[in-house]
Amino acid sequence: MATGVLYVMSTVVPGLIKIGKTTTDRFDSRMYELERNGYNNVTGLRREFAIEVERYDEKERMLDDIFAKARVPGSELFALDINLAIELLASFEGRQIYPKSSAESKREVFAAAAKNHQENADIQGIPEGTYYLSRKRPPLHVEMVVEDGILTIRAGQRVAEYDNDNTSVRVRELRRSNVDVDGTVRADVCFSSPSQAGAFATGRSSNGWLEWKAADGQSINIFRAHQNSSSQS
Repeated sequence: MATGVLYVMSTVVPGLIKIGKTTTDRFDSRMYELERNGYNNVTGLRREFAIEVERYDEKERMLDDIFAKARVPGSELFALDINLAIELLASFEGRQIYPKSSAESKREVFAAAAKNHQENADIQGIPEGTYYLSRKRPPLHVEMVVEDGILTIRAGQRVAEYDNDNTSVRVRELRRSNVDVDGTVRADVCFSSPSQAGAFATGRSSNGWLEWKAADGQSINIFRAHQNSSSQS
């Protein structure tokens, strides 16, 4: 039985992911190649999860069948919630290759992906429009646009000038790449969750579901609570 690696990568395009396979001995070089050069004219690829499994060719075909409707024709790109793909790969019997098992176990990866997938479903319940996050000290007012389920802070806005160490590595990377020294956002930035957007705006950890507000002053958590209560009725 052939053994190889199945992997999932995020891209610079929100909601567009790559699912692929490679041999175990070529995994690192394949990731380096994709992260450096992109794939099929899509850049910003970043490894998110990889697992070594038996019959990897067969399992890749199964993934292709499951996600066929989300597949970009003629490619290994899928318009798909990445957490759903990670959940499925993490459910396979096999050895986790990335993240390294010592840092994050398969069970932890599965649990995190399931949680993130639920949050993504909650995000779809936020009505399209503009929401704001404000603080008095230091003064701060940032707007977040929700459109087609994508959360965006537009270029030209002013966010907190500094971030502290309790923000995630990803948020610090986004701020370093997109925020000037005076706090001006240089380019539109998209986010995977309200809390990530809140941390980007404030420079510290944030419960974005509570901090982002609608025009009437209510937090966007009301949309998530409404969705959850509806599913339980």
